[in-house]
Amino acid sequence: MPKEKKESKSKKEKKEKSHKKREKHSSKNKDTNAMEVDVISPVSVESTPTLTPVKTKTDKGLIVHYDLRALIPFAQPLASEELTREIMKVIRIAARKRHCRRGVKETVKAICKKQKGLVVMAGDVSPMDVISHIPVLCEDHEIHYVFIPSRADLGFSCATKRPTSVIMIVPDCKIEENNLEYREILEKVLVKVKELEQFMIH
Repeated sequence: MPKEKKESKSKKEKKEKSHKKREKHSSKNKDTNAMEVDVISPVSVESTPTLTPVKTKTDKGLIVHYDLRALIPFAQPLASEELTREIMKVIRIAARKRHCRRGVKETVKAICKKQKGLVVMAGDVSPMDVISHIPVLCEDHEIHYVFIPSRADLGFSCATKRPTSVIMIVPDCKIEENNLEYREILEKVLVKVKELEQFMIH
């Protein structure tokens, strides 16, 4: 009998020790959780500067990745960061009004049918042979074209989930009251694209 009592006492001691260890461990976890909450607080996020290698700017729901590291060699004329945002706005409005031709096949069809508009291509397409013939086609048919750095931005602006390599904006010839603002923005973009093309020629 005394042996059994001794064994039970030792078991109790072990249980107490393990229980104390668990309590210590849980208190440490609580402290670390409190620390994590402090780190995630909005005040600390604003105070600490974040370092990002790629320029990403949001403009009323539009995401602009202006990363020139993956550009293809013939991506000329290349839109500036401001012009890229304006182009994306125009594409978004045109997509709502169904004035967009998405992808290589639809764009080439529209060019061959001699539809007038603006061709926007992504500068990070791989393989580059997919769109290498489109600038030549545009020049033959006297259609203005421009490159923006990211195909992810191009796809996002025309309301598709996939990245898109080429888009053609084909506005309707009918002037409606609802289209006036969209036409004004498009004309401004076309003027800037023409300036870029002239600069590229000279």
